[in-house]
Amino acid sequence: MRTIAIDSAQNERFRTWEKLLDGRGIRKHGAFLLAGRKTVPEALRAGPGRFTAVLAPDTPALETLDPLLPEGIARHVLARPLFERLDVSGTGLPILVGTVPEMPAIDPATAPQGLELVCALGDPANLGALLRSAAAFGVRRVLLLPDCAHPFHPKCLRAAANAVFRLEFRRLAGWKALDGATGPLFALDGGGHDLTVFAWPDDLRLVLGEEGQGLPDSLAARRLAIPTSGAVESLNATVAASIALQHWFSRRSA
Repeated sequence: MRTIAIDSAQNERFRTWEKLLDGRGIRKHGAFLLAGRKTVPEALRAGPGRFTAVLAPDTPALETLDPLLPEGIARHVLARPLFERLDVSGTGLPILVGTVPEMPAIDPATAPQGLELVCALGDPANLGALLRSAAAFGVRRVLLLPDCAHPFHPKCLRAAANAVFRLEFRRLAGWKALDGATGPLFALDGGGHDLTVFAWPDDLRLVLGEEGQGLPDSLAARRLAIPTSGAVESLNATVAASIALQHWFSRRSA
């Protein structure tokens, strides 16, 4: 397939790609940008059909990916100033344009399967780190509350290291939707039950509120606590969730 050169910031395709740098544009266009020295080749090997275009700063950079590019993918070489506007991580390496998978709404009255995360993290980098831990410890489904960052935001993708492609995402209408949730519902709280001696059920939902804001007082979830030395007031939400996930995974695997 021929390579298309783009050197104008007024180009319609470029303007669309630039909108994929934030969650609003990703939701509107149903597409995302993936960058990274390791993540791009790994993603192409694992699921080449996810991607519709590849963007590069020059022809030699584009040619480094040729053996991995699927037939029919659109190839673009961008003027370097334009490419750098999209290459927010500063890799200087080709960027993939992918299609966001369907993330349908879920009725929480449906019983959980395994450990399902209910997430309101608004920082995309924190969300990405959480998703990486989630995939590592056997989570398959993540339920996104309205204020949650988009899982295909560039900062989230960078922190997740391709973990998003191993997870299934569903949308929740809001906190009130959890009032009728089926199955065990848990949340992390310093005053809760010690999770290191907790008998984890196989199927449950673990709720994570926004960093600093916590959870609604009305949330009917059993609280679990991570014992610490007390030297700090609290743990980062992503760190705390990762510890909880590891405990659930180790008990389940024992």
